[in-house]
Amino acid sequence: QVQLVESGGGLVQPGGSLRLSCAASGSILRFDAMGWYRQAPGKQRELVATITSGGRTNYADSVKGRFTISRDNAKNTVYLQMNSLKPEDTAVYYCNAATFGAFVHMYWGQGTQVTVSS
Repeated sequence: QVQLVESGGGLVQPGGSLRLSCAASGSILRFDAMGWYRQAPGKQRELVATITSGGRTNYADSVKGRFTISRDNAKNTVYLQMNSLKPEDTAVYYCNAATFGAFVHMYWGQGTQVTVSS
C-alpha cells in the first residue's frame, strides 16, 4: 500500500515562500514520476510540477520560474519550493506518484492547504 503524506502548507502573504514536502512510505524509486497538483475552489485539479525517476522536471506555465520541484531519494521525499507566491496560487496541493506500464497507476496524498493572502 502506498502512502503519501504532504506537509508544509499554510497561510503566506503575496510575494512570500513556502516549501511543501511529500513523504512516501517506502522507496520513491519504484515510481516512474512524482508530482504536485493543485485544486482551487470551483476549479478542476491541475498539474503544477512533475519529476521523473531520472530527475527530468516539468512545470505548468503559471509557475515556471517561481516553483521548483526536487526529490531526495534517500529520504523518500519530494519537495515543492514555492517562491513569489500569488493569491491565484491559493489551492489544496496534492502529492502524486505514478507508475507507467500496461496500465497507469496513480497514487495521491490527502492534500495540504496553501493560502496566499494579505
